[in-house]
Amino acid sequence: MKKLPYEWLEEIINLAAEWVVAVDRDAKVIFMNTAYCEYLGTTQQEAFGKDVRDVIENTRMHIVLQTARAEIASIHTIKGSEMIANRYPFYVNGELVGAVGAVMFRNAEEWMAYSNKVQPLMEELDYYKKRFANELKSKYSFEDLIGTTESFMEAKQLAARASTSQSVVLLTGKSGTGKELFAHAIHGASTRSVFPFVRVNSASIPEQLLESELFGYEEGAFTGAKKGGKKGKFELAHRGTIFLDEIGDMPLAMQSKLLRVLQEKEIERVGGQGTAPVDVRVIAATHRNLEEMVKQGKFREDLYYRLNVMKIDIPSLMERKQDIPAIAAVLLRKLEKNFDRPVITLSKEAENRFLLHSWPGNVRELENVLERAVNVMDGSVIRLDHLPLYLQEEPSQEAEGRSIKTPVAVMPLKYTLQKAEKEAIQHALCQAANKTEAARLLGIGKTKLYDKCREYGL
Repeated sequence: MKKLPYEWLEEIINLAAEWVVAVDRDAKVIFMNTAYCEYLGTTQQEAFGKDVRDVIENTRMHIVLQTARAEIASIHTIKGSEMIANRYPFYVNGELVGAVGAVMFRNAEEWMAYSNKVQPLMEELDYYKKRFANELKSKYSFEDLIGTTESFMEAKQLAARASTSQSVVLLTGKSGTGKELFAHAIHGASTRSVFPFVRVNSASIPEQLLESELFGYEEGAFTGAKKGGKKGKFELAHRGTIFLDEIGDMPLAMQSKLLRVLQEKEIERVGGQGTAPVDVRVIAATHRNLEEMVKQGKFREDLYYRLNVMKIDIPSLMERKQDIPAIAAVLLRKLEKNFDRPVITLSKEAENRFLLHSWPGNVRELENVLERAVNVMDGSVIRLDHLPLYLQEEPSQEAEGRSIKTPVAVMPLKYTLQKAEKEAIQHALCQAANKTEAARLLGIGKTKLYDKCREYGL
C-alpha cells in the first residue's frame, strides 16, 4: 500500500479528531494539531520539543507513560472548562515509544448533545437486553426441581443427561407436573445456555397464525403484515433452544411442516421464496398420550418418532406424595417474597390434608392453593380453615373393612358449583384429543376454557 504524504496524514487527523497531541518517551511534544494549538494560544513550532506539562495544563500524558495504561473518558480541565479526553500509550515493535491523547468533547454542551443522540439508542438496547434476560433465557435450574421420589429422581437424572446432548427431548406428564421447568433446566445446563430459550404454546396460538409465529413471514405476505417482515420463533431461537409446549395440540398441517424443519434444519417464512438454515435444539412437551393419538390418526407417526428420541416421563404429584412437604416449603419461600410476608409455615393438620388429596392439578394446583391460603390468613401459619373448601372436606378412609366418611358442613352453592365445574372440565380434557375439542364438548369457547383451566390450575 502506498504511504500517505505527511500533509495528508495531518489533515486526516484534523478531520477525524478535534484536538490531538502526541509525546515521545520523555513526555516531549512531537505533534499537536493546529486546532489544539489555537485553543492553547500556541503554535506547532513553539510546542514542538517542549515538556507536555509546560504546554497543556493539568495534563496526565506523563502519567500514562509511567503506568503504560490507557485512560478512557477522563475529565480534563483546561482554562476552567471540563473536557473529556482519551489517552493511550503506543508501542513500536513491542517497545513503548510514547503516548497520544485526544479531546473527545471540549465542553459539557458537546457531551450533552452527543448524549441526547445516543441515549435513545441506549434505552432501546437496554430494553432488548432486559427482554432477552426475562423472556429468552432459562429461569430455572436442576436445583429448582424438588423431589426425592425414585421416579422423579430418574426423570431428573435423565434430563441432566439430555442437557449434555443436542438430541430432541420429549417431556410427557400430566398438566402441572413441571414440564416447562424441566425444559428450562435442560437448556440452562446445556452448551446452548448463552443463546435464546424460546417458548411456544402450540395450543394457545390460533391455527391460522401458528405458521407465521413459528417460521415468520415476509413483507406483504398477507394483509396487516409488518413492513420488512417478521422473524419467527425458530429464527429467534437460532443456536439456542425452542420449547414446544402442548405439542399434542398442534394441527396436522403444521405437524408436517415442523417435521421438515427438524429433518432439514431450515425454515421457510410465510410468503418467502427461499429457505434459511437454523440451528435449534427442540424440546417438546405434552400431557397427551401421543402413541394413542398416532393410532387414531390425530398425530403424525413420523413426527412422533422424530420427537421421541429422548423421552422423559415426569410423574404426577399423586405418584410422589412424599415430596409434597418439600415442594410446599419451596413454594412458600417464593410467596413470602411476592407478598412481603415473614416466615410462613404449614400446620401439621394442613400438611396431612395435602398428603390425602389426589392433586389432579399437580404442582400448579398446590401453588394456587398455597397462594390462596396466604391471601386469607392473618398470622404466619397456614391452617386447615385457610384452605379451599374442597380441601377442607374429610376424605374417605377405611376403618374395620368399611368405607366411612366424616360428615362435613354444607358448602355454599358458589363453591359447590365451582367444584362441579372443575370436575366437568377435567372429565372433558380426559375425553377429548385437544382443548379445542374439549371446549366443544363443554359447549364453551376455547378462550373461556383456557381461562377456566388457569383459574382451577388445570
